[in-house]
Amino acid sequence: MNNSSVRLTFYGAASEVTGSKYLVESDKHKILVDCGLFQGRKDLRLLNWEPPKFNVRELDAILITHAHIDHTGYLPAVVKHGYRGPIYCTPATKELVEMMLLDSAHLQEEEALFANRHGSSKHHPAKPLYDTEDARKTIELLRTMERDKPNPVLEGVTVTPRCAGHILGATSLTLDIGGKRITFSGDIGRYDVPILPDPAPVEIGDLLLCESTYGGKLHSATDQLTELEAIVKTAITRGGPLLIPAFAVGRAQNLLYYLGQLERAGRIPELPVFVDSPMAVNATEIYKRYKHDFDEESQLMLRGGNFPLTTARTRFFRTVDESKSLNAAIGPKIIISASGMATGGRILHHLKRWLPEETSTVLLVGYQAEGTRGSSLLAGEKELKIHGAYVAVRAKMETMSSLSAHGDYSELIRWLKSSTGTPSQIKIVHGERESGNAFVGHLKESLNWNASVAQYLETVEV
Repeated sequence: MNNSSVRLTFYGAASEVTGSKYLVESDKHKILVDCGLFQGRKDLRLLNWEPPKFNVRELDAILITHAHIDHTGYLPAVVKHGYRGPIYCTPATKELVEMMLLDSAHLQEEEALFANRHGSSKHHPAKPLYDTEDARKTIELLRTMERDKPNPVLEGVTVTPRCAGHILGATSLTLDIGGKRITFSGDIGRYDVPILPDPAPVEIGDLLLCESTYGGKLHSATDQLTELEAIVKTAITRGGPLLIPAFAVGRAQNLLYYLGQLERAGRIPELPVFVDSPMAVNATEIYKRYKHDFDEESQLMLRGGNFPLTTARTRFFRTVDESKSLNAAIGPKIIISASGMATGGRILHHLKRWLPEETSTVLLVGYQAEGTRGSSLLAGEKELKIHGAYVAVRAKMETMSSLSAHGDYSELIRWLKSSTGTPSQIKIVHGERESGNAFVGHLKESLNWNASVAQYLETVEV
């Protein structure tokens, strides 16, 4: 291959966590890596409604690191604007994306319908960003690629996915294009956590894009089981429900794993555990189908006849009537429901019902982007706006950052040290500005690498 110029432009997740989109352009090809929705602050969410800042009809391919909506949720919008090319991802990611995009489209249709019924939108009529038909057209474009081998996606272009340990199917990507090598970390998971293998080393080339969600922080050293045990026991003594807003893919399954471990060890009583999220229910079914992607500890449990993602009294709810029944029953119970940042979904109805009750407990178990309801609860706000009305917050708030599916800065450094190659350029992405700047310092201190935080709409040449 000739060493021609390759350019990369940051259309999201630059000095922010959400909206991952990176456009790679060679003399022959244009490839988009990730295609996520902006979430959190209103100014970010409004970007979703702007026309794409690149010509979607000129794209030759789209590559996806993993299924989370901040990496895939803008795909139907791109298709709506005319994209008809292939979208490459791993087989597990393909199944998760199909589920999540249909759910995303349905939620947007429901929110638009609700806004039109109640007049709660400034737009008349309110419309979804995309609909179910757009999602179905997107799903038709999905193609699979194999992990741990170079996959030819275009003439002279290969991509090598490696396990990122973040959620099922999640990968880091090494893209060889125009004689250059660009490495995309994707979202790097944690080491020594259940269900999935540790992040795999990659072959770093000319340009490295590395996430920095927790680039300035270390996760709690407290044992996760011990921490969760204490929170569950405290919630039981308060006499009310334990509400856990959880990402339907990854976090919900990890919680079931840990709760099952605590129960089997006799460290907590057998409680009713409700997974009240059609997406989380479907995701757990997909996890079951990809048991071969589990780590050795989970494989050992399976060989012993135990499925690790369940408790003695777990019930999976799909219907609205089942969900509503949870807000009538009193007494200790655990409700795991999406979304993880409390931006939408069924968790809002449960929060609306139980936040005013002093007997209730809310456990936040993941990253809470600025401007989300989850970040407001984390900040100790005494009122929360839900469905156009303010709800008093009297419930006890708990947090567990150790359950995050993102590695902290020490784990990111560990992953980079395990990989081969020294990049000529390093751009820090997928982190708030403060986090990204902190990680730049850690890279300099630990590896003597010079890096800079990516800026929105910035272009670099490789």
